[in-house]
Amino acid sequence: MQSRGPTPAQRKYLRGGLDQPGGKLPLFDELGQEVSRRTVTACVQQGWAEPWFSNPTKPDWIICKLTEKGRRIAAAKAKSAAKRSEKSRSL
Repeated sequence: MQSRGPTPAQRKYLRGGLDQPGGKLPLFDELGQEVSRRTVTACVQQGWAEPWFSNPTKPDWIICKLTEKGRRIAAAKAKSAAKRSEKSRSL
């Protein structure tokens, strides 16, 4: 599969694992809504995330963690977003 950059939703999902133990990716967004299965699956297919373990009480949930590739992408995007925010505050 040809890799392109992550979509905004995928970037947000990947950034969610940067500060978590083991790079665990979120199951829910900041509003408590389940992260789209499509987003999770696309990140796994691109090699940015990998399944971590199965949840016996919720077998339909895909519990993932960042891969090194995903960590680099998420960290780079987070740094560029912080720089843009810093620049806009100084104007």
